[in-house]
This record gives sequence, structure tokens and C-alpha cells, in this order.
Amino acid sequence: MALLKSLFPFSFGCTGNVVKLIISILIYIVIGVIGGIIIGFLAGIAYVGWLFAIIGGLLDLYCVIGIILAILNFLKIV
Repeated sequence: MALLKSLFPFSFGCTGNVVKLIISILIYIVIGVIGGIIIGFLAGIAYVGWLFAIIGGLLDLYCVIGIILAILNFLKIV
């Protein structure tokens, strides 16, 4: 559990508070959007574009897992 708290710091601060839950979800959405825009530009580079495409997929996966953990923490399941 300590590893999850260190990897997803915004997910574990919203226990029982709707405002903190919405803020943590918005943080993950903003991270995904900004990272997606930057990685989208970098994916156009000829020889390393495939690497940035993989990194973009991992970033999206990180954001989805962070949102799921925030919701589970809000519901006091985790």
C-alpha cells in the first residue's frame, strides 16, 4: 500500500470529501491532456516516435489507474 501511495500521491487525499475527489480527478485529467499534447508532438519524430507512443499509452494508463484509486479511496474500499 505504501508503494501505491508513493506512485499515486493525489489519489489518497480524498477520503470522504467530494471536493478533494473532484480536484484529484481533475489533476489526473490535466496531467493526461497536457502529457498527451506534448507526447503527440514528440510522436511525430521519425525514428523515436514509436517510443513516445508507448510512453503516451503508459501515461494514459497511469491517469486512469489514479482516477480509479481516487474513487476507491473516496468510497473507503482501498
